This record gives sequence, structure tokens and C-alpha cells, in this order.
Amino acid sequence: MPFPSPPWDMQGQLWLTLFRSRGSADERPPGVYGVALVDYQPGSVLTYGELLVARPQRVKSGRDKGRHVTVTDIWVDSVESLNGGRALWAIPKDLAVFDWSPGGSRGGVEATVSTLTQSPASSGPGQMIASAEFSAPRLLMPRVPFNGSTWQPRDGSSVVAKLKGSSRTFPVKGSWTFDPDGPLAWLGRAKPIASVVMRDFRMSFG
Repeated sequence: MPFPSPPWDMQGQLWLTLFRSRGSADERPPGVYGVALVDYQPGSVLTYGELLVARPQRVKSGRDKGRHVTVTDIWVDSVESLNGGRALWAIPKDLAVFDWSPGGSRGGVEATVSTLTQSPASSGPGQMIASAEFSAPRLLMPRVPFNGSTWQPRDGSSVVAKLKGSSRTFPVKGSWTFDPDGPLAWLGRAKPIASVVMRDFRMSFG
């Protein structure tokens, strides 16, 4: 299925919690991981939901030298996004079902992300991956710029994708539940550090 050419111009809402992990049985290194729930909204080249886990990645030499983030786990509810993420930037996207609902206070959100039961055409969710709840007052914050890059391994080489944008970012209260039998069970043993929302972000990626 076709997907947009890069860069992808995106906008929407992003809720992020930082976790400190001591490592896990699947050989994930210990350290800080960011877990983000993203709602890409109208005005983006594609509109879809996304759940991702990423960690800091420092490349010490070569053409990719510098500080990046590496996406370790990611799910979306768009086949176009899945195909584009994998083909363009080696981002290991999988498909999932997203169930969104407003949170308990202004600017809040609740969401549950589950695996597909059988195929992208399936209408029902399978095993829960994670659920999250964020609640925060809508604060008047200035729009501030951000930039960075992803670094992903592919076939003995690597792919770097740059991103830049702006958002209204402020701290929020967030809580996560990870299915103990699901792919992110290891995060259930990690310690949450802090949560933020990137309100009305605008971003160019790729």
C-alpha cells in the first residue's frame, strides 16, 4: 500500500512518561525509556494513533555520530504508517487497535491499545498491550521548539531520520498499565519518573 513521501508533516497531541528500567529478560539494556501515546490529527499527512517505546542512543563515531533515540517497540492503527515507517526509516511498526476516550479533567485522555485479533481487517481487539490515563488542566504555555533524530539499525547498517517542530509542553499526571503477559510486560517492573503532554504539536519528520 502506498505511503506519503518524506518528510511527513504531522500535528496532534502527545502524552509521554519516562521510565527507569533495570533491564529485562529479553536482554533490553537498563536505562531510561520513554513511553508515548500519540494522536496524529487532521492536518497531518496521515491521521492515526500510535504507541511507542524509545530509549536514548549515543553513536560515538561514524556518519551517525551524535545523540539520537531508538524506537524499540511501536504500534499504529494505520497500514500506510506501518509500511512507510518500516520502508523509509526502519522503524519496527506493528498494527494495533486503539480505544480513545476523554480523560477525567480538561486536557486529559484515556486510551487502551490492544493487538489485532487476526488481521488488519479485524474489527475487534485481541490481547491488551497497555492502557494509559493522563489528566491535567489546560495551562497557558508558550509554544517552544524541539528537534532531534531517530537512529534505527537495518541490515548491518543504520537509518537516521531527523525531526523538528514545536509544541506547548507541560507536566501532567499520568499512569500506565501493561499487560503482564503482553509485549511490554517488562515496563510493569520499571519505575515511572515523570510525565508530560506536548499539546498541539507540529512536527516535520524524516
